[in-house]
Amino acid sequence: MKKIAFFLSILMMFTATVPYAVAKDDKDKPALSEEDEARLEELKERVDEIKAMEFSTMTKAEKKEVRKELRDINKETKRLSGGVYISVGAIIIILLLLILLT
Repeated sequence: MKKIAFFLSILMMFTATVPYAVAKDDKDKPALSEEDEARLEELKERVDEIKAMEFSTMTKAEKKEVRKELRDINKETKRLSGGVYISVGAIIIILLLLILLT
C-alpha cells in the first residue's frame, strides 16, 4: 500500500510540474543578434527556393545534394535558435527509470 501511495505522489508531482516546464515562454528565449536573424532569413529563403524546385526533372545525384543541403540548413537553424528540448519518449523513459529504481 505504501508503494502505491508513493507512486501516486510521484505521479501527482510530475503532473503538476511538467506542464510548466514544457510551456514555451518568449521571455526565456535568448535574443538573437542581427547577424543571426539575417542568416536565419537567408536560410528560410533558400528553403522556399528548394520547395519551389521541380524534383521530377532532377537526377538522382542532384536530389541527393538538395537533401544534404536541407539537412545542413536544419542543423544550422537548430544551432542558431538554441534551446534544449526533451521528447515525450525521453520523459517516459525517465519516468520508467525512476519507478524501476525506487
